[in-house]
Amino acid sequence: MKKKTGPIRVGIIGLGRAGWGMHTPELKRRPDKFTVVAGCDPIPEFRRRFAEHWKCAVFDNPEELVADPGVELVVVASRSTQHVEHALLALRAGKDVFQEKPIATTYRDALRLKAAAAKSRGRIFVRHNRRFEPAFQHVREIIASGLLGNVFDIKLRRDSFVLRDDWQTLLRCGGGQTLNWGPHLIDHALLLLESPAVEIWSDLKRVAAAGDAEDHVRIIMKGRNGRTVDIQISGGAALPEPEYIVLGTRGALACRKNRIRIRRLDPSIKTGKLSADPGTPMNGSFGTPGDLKWLEETVPVSPKTKVDTGSIYGFLHGAIRLGKPFPIKFSEAMEVMRIASLVRKGTRFAPK
Repeated sequence: MKKKTGPIRVGIIGLGRAGWGMHTPELKRRPDKFTVVAGCDPIPEFRRRFAEHWKCAVFDNPEELVADPGVELVVVASRSTQHVEHALLALRAGKDVFQEKPIATTYRDALRLKAAAAKSRGRIFVRHNRRFEPAFQHVREIIASGLLGNVFDIKLRRDSFVLRDDWQTLLRCGGGQTLNWGPHLIDHALLLLESPAVEIWSDLKRVAAAGDAEDHVRIIMKGRNGRTVDIQISGGAALPEPEYIVLGTRGALACRKNRIRIRRLDPSIKTGKLSADPGTPMNGSFGTPGDLKWLEETVPVSPKTKVDTGSIYGFLHGAIRLGKPFPIKFSEAMEVMRIASLVRKGTRFAPK
């Protein structure tokens, strides 16, 4: 087969909040790598807006878009409950697929997607673009540096207080924070564990939102290496916590917005094995030997790896046109979906 060159020809299914509000700006940044040739949405106003902007074909049903010979890559940005259906259409037509999160609403449907991809000449790529957030990248770099010692506990937070009332609050529409922000933070957690997850605890609540889907999610994951990651995604938290808190044996960090506060032991302080004294402290102390010298600093988020959430389209072009490995493995997205399904299982928020 002759190797394709030139910009990748893109068709987008779903021209609303994701397709129009997120994918369109990211594609506009890379006109040399992508050209939008088609869009699909059941809402006429969305189709008109898209056609006027891109000067391209528009359709009201996805079958026509995937049948268009001019479309090379299908971006699935429809509602969550339609992600699998639309991705399957594209894969059966032999198109490459860029799948929005969640890749499915159940692990069972994710397995269907995996099986279809294995039979298709098209490939499926997952948009877990929050993996490239600068703050996440910087936090990982600090952990890897050893500055905090042996990291044993990490907290991930996305907190707000929102009286939300759109379709993302309805279970029948695939709503709920487990499938909305959940894929991003579960993906973060699995990378930060640096070890397979062997224990998972979760609790889901509906606090402030309309509808019947969960807007407050807690997930605690423990790795085989003993490290824990505590996830909280809340639409009912009036006082947001820092987005990242990392605890290590020689220090800690807290990241809020674009600043990272670090407090760590001076390198001169040795923390070897201590011997516990069973006797009664004569001076009423708690037995802390010597004074601890702390180094504290606050630094701006500025990772060595210069990426952002939009960088995923650059990686996508590299994978499709240049044969480079795509940084998000489909097996990783499958594990995210397995955990998301697991935490909803047996709750009133589980899919019917």
